[in-house]
Amino acid sequence: MKFDVDSVGLEDQSACAGVRADLKMCLLESDCVKVHKKTPRQCFQEQDSSVPNECYVLRNLFFECKRSLLDNRQRFRGRKGY
Repeated sequence: MKFDVDSVGLEDQSACAGVRADLKMCLLESDCVKVHKKTPRQCFQEQDSSVPNECYVLRNLFFECKRSLLDNRQRFRGRKGY
């Protein structure tokens, strides 16, 4: 599920907020959280097979987005993510 920032509007206007919202929605809709009643943190730590690969990709994208905020070379190129 893609979280549409424009139609809903996020309270969090910080950098990487869109990626964070997509990651959150992806985890909350996974079977690991819904069926197995685990927290999203537990699902990632245990690398549960019921978590879709899309969530792992979003987690990596969120990490790269946060890292690009600290890297001075990438600050001029623009942050990664959306």
